[in-house]
Amino acid sequence: MGSSAWQILTIVGPIVLIVAIAWAALHNRQSRGGVERTEHATHDLYQEQDRADKAGETKQDDGQPKT
Repeated sequence: MGSSAWQILTIVGPIVLIVAIAWAALHNRQSRGGVERTEHATHDLYQEQDRADKAGETKQDDGQPKT
């Protein structure tokens, strides 16, 4: 009986693991809209930082304006 249990686990275990990995991979994908929204927000942030740099409004690491 003990030997047959190991045989079943040896066959069923990898199958369950493959199914779990496949399910996680399929359900972990980002939607296209989410990626585009993130890219757009990053682009806006870079533009805002560029405008601040050109206006001389950049701050040092301690939060104080550069002199």
